[in-house]
Amino acid sequence: MRAARYYARHDIRIEDIAEPVLLPGTVMVQVAWCGICGTDLHEYLDGPIFVPAHGHPQPISHEDAPVTLGHEFSGTITAVGDGVTALHVGENVVIEPYIIGPGVDTGPGHEYQLSPDMNFIGLGGRGGGLSEKVVVEQRWVHPIGDIPLDAAALIEPLAVGHHAWVRSGAVAGDTAVVGGAGPIGLLLAAVLKAQGITVIVSEVSEARKAIAVRTGVADHVLDPTLVDVGAEVRKLTEGRGADVGFECSSVDAVLDMLLETVKPAGVVVNVSIWGHRPAVDMQKLVLKEIDLRGTIAYANDHPATIKLVQDGKVRLEPFITGRIDLGDLIRDGFDALIEHKDTEVKILVHP
Repeated sequence: MRAARYYARHDIRIEDIAEPVLLPGTVMVQVAWCGICGTDLHEYLDGPIFVPAHGHPQPISHEDAPVTLGHEFSGTITAVGDGVTALHVGENVVIEPYIIGPGVDTGPGHEYQLSPDMNFIGLGGRGGGLSEKVVVEQRWVHPIGDIPLDAAALIEPLAVGHHAWVRSGAVAGDTAVVGGAGPIGLLLAAVLKAQGITVIVSEVSEARKAIAVRTGVADHVLDPTLVDVGAEVRKLTEGRGADVGFECSSVDAVLDMLLETVKPAGVVVNVSIWGHRPAVDMQKLVLKEIDLRGTIAYANDHPATIKLVQDGKVRLEPFITGRIDLGDLIRDGFDALIEHKDTEVKILVHP
C-alpha cells in the first residue's frame, strides 16, 4: 500500500509498504482523508521533534525513522480483531491518535495525555493516516455517525481546541482573545463560539482575518499592526480586559499581547508548539496575577467534540481549503501550506 514515510528533515517519501496486521483488540481502518497538521510541517522543516530519529526508537512503539506520517484522519472500519465487540465493519470513524503505555488508564478523568513517553500515531510510529490503511487499538477509535468523512478529518484538531477551552475554564458570557488565526486558532475559536463565549481574534494576515469573519468564528477581528489590541479589548469589555487569552501562533509578541490584554487574575492558555524559547514579560504576569497554563492535545475530548459537530454547533467544511492525492503531498500539500499559509487552512489528503 502507499504511505508517506518520514526519514528526516526535508525528506518525506511516498513508498509502497506492507499492509498492517490485524491483532486482537484492534481494528483495521481504510483511510478516507488525512489532514496536514502544523506539527507535520514542523517535522518537515525543523524535525525530528515527535518523530523518533533513526537509531533512537520511541520507548512505547519501539519504532524510529522512517515512520508513516499523518495523525488527523478519518476512515471506515474494514476488519475487527478478536475481542472487539463495540465497533463494527462498515462504521465510519475518526482516530484519537495516541501512543500510550498499555498500563495507562485512559478512562474519564484520567490525564493520560501527560503519561510518560506519550507520542502520537502518525508521528511516533504505529502507522499513520497518510497511508491507505492503519490498524489501531479499539480504545482510540470513535464512530462519527453521518458526519462526512472529509469534514471528520478535522475532528482531531478541533479536539485540540476543545481541550484548550477545557483547560481555560472559560464559561458562557466570558470574553476570549485568540492570538493567531491559523488552523488551530480558527478551530479553537469555533469551539469557544459554540460555548457562548465572545471571541476576539488578533491576526495580521488579511486572508486569515477574512476567514475568521467568513466562517463566523469571531465576533471581532483586530490587527495588532493597525490598533492597540489591549486598548481595543478594554473598550469592548467596559475596561475590564478579556477573561482568557489563547496563544496560537508561537510568536513572542502575541504572548506579550495576551498578557497585556487579559484582565487582572485572568488566564492565558498556551496552545502552540514552540520552535524556540519565547521571551516572557514575567513582570506583567506577576503584577496582574495572571494564570499562564499549558495544554497538550486532548484527553477524553473526542466524544464531546464529535457531538458539537453532530449537533451543528460547529461546521468544519468551511475550513477545508484543498483536497489532494497522496502522490502530490509535497508539492500541493506541504509546499502549498508553507508558501501560502495565509490562504490555506486545512489541506486534506486522500491516500
